[in-house]
Amino acid sequence: MNLREAFDPPVPAIVLAEGEFGEAGGKTAHGVVMHSDVFDVVAVVDSETVGETPAAVLDSPSAPDVPIVASVAEALEAAPAADVLVIGVAPAGGQLPDAWVRDIETGMEAGCDIASGLHTFLSDDEKWSSLAEACDVRLFDVRKPPASDWLRVADGSVDDVDADADVVLVLGTDCAVGKRTTTYELFAAAREMGRNAGWVATGQTGIMIGAHEGVVVDRVPSDFAAGVVEDLVASVAEDHGLVFVEGQASLTHRAYSGVTLSILHGAWPDAVVLADDPDRHHRAHFEQFDVDGVETERRLIEDLSDAAVAGISTWGAATEQARYDLPAANVYDDGGAAELLAAIDDVLAEERT
Repeated sequence: MNLREAFDPPVPAIVLAEGEFGEAGGKTAHGVVMHSDVFDVVAVVDSETVGETPAAVLDSPSAPDVPIVASVAEALEAAPAADVLVIGVAPAGGQLPDAWVRDIETGMEAGCDIASGLHTFLSDDEKWSSLAEACDVRLFDVRKPPASDWLRVADGSVDDVDADADVVLVLGTDCAVGKRTTTYELFAAAREMGRNAGWVATGQTGIMIGAHEGVVVDRVPSDFAAGVVEDLVASVAEDHGLVFVEGQASLTHRAYSGVTLSILHGAWPDAVVLADDPDRHHRAHFEQFDVDGVETERRLIEDLSDAAVAGISTWGAATEQARYDLPAANVYDDGGAAELLAAIDDVLAEERT
């Protein structure tokens, strides 16, 4: 899915983040507020943080100065030009909370398209599709998997990309260690340098913030995940000389390694950046599993592909980055993404010699 093609960015948007703005469950909302190249956020809906600022809630001075209100109706009063309502939270259990129904109806009745990260697909529900038709608005279910006739097994056709573009994959030592953020920051830094860069998302947040192509890869049947990633990488490489690919989970994660390996083999990258939280010792949401660490992850990546790990995207401070035996930087630090780009370029130059 490419939301850049569906809209004329930047589109004024309201973000529904009810109960999760500033919390772990609001990561899609946070990504849209902070980074979206598609949506220009004009208001946030979250009754828990009403009256605060996004900068304070997200602890980021660069967050946009927009109101946080308790309902979509209030958001529309504050920002009547909004054209899109982004549902930036996927509640536990995957169902649409009853309390959100009126908010979504209000947005549609005001002429807002809906970009939804819910596990429930609004476009498959007769009530919502009929209301969308009546209101002349569109429904975008970003988690919806590709149609079956678009699925195929990987066949190595991504190798043909090598003549046109370099492919850089961002993997990690665990879930929620900054893979998507690192991917976006590398892409943004490359563009600032005047490079013809594009990127591929493999989760709903990346699609929402404006990846050139994307799929929620954990909704793709396992046999076809690598083939889908191949097609996305090849598509972005047609128009870009440098393609960044967002990874998921980690190769050493007993719950999610299958999707990680599918992305690695589907993208078949020229270089890899590895995201790591140096202070994490147990896996997020899986305290029974230890994090295996950078060296183990690096060895598996290089054993299972032709790529070299170029550098580490770390949450650690500059004084702690010497613990790695590879170039390391925090992409939130000034020049951090540029440092990682330089390490990537070194690896790519070695491959060409």
